[in-house]
Amino acid sequence: MTDTPVSPAATPALPAQLPDRLSTNPKSPFYDEALLARGVGIKFDGEEKTNVEEYCVSEGWVRLAVGKTVDRKGNPLTIKLKGKVEPYLQK
Repeated sequence: MTDTPVSPAATPALPAQLPDRLSTNPKSPFYDEALLARGVGIKFDGEEKTNVEEYCVSEGWVRLAVGKTVDRKGNPLTIKLKGKVEPYLQK
């Protein structure tokens, strides 16, 4: 067996641009584990938000967790706010 370096083209690449919609819930069709592991930050109406559960850039909304309150299935209770959404990669 020879030691050949792995080319960057052979490794699965993350999208250069962030998706229009992303969710932190694994049951959602908009969940992307690789992208979330890399770190996604959200600026909502010019303010940094750390409690975002889901966002949609084209529709201009975010779902924010409300405190530590959870529903009977263990999911965080959320509130949907409309405004300007700007996602970015943290790392």
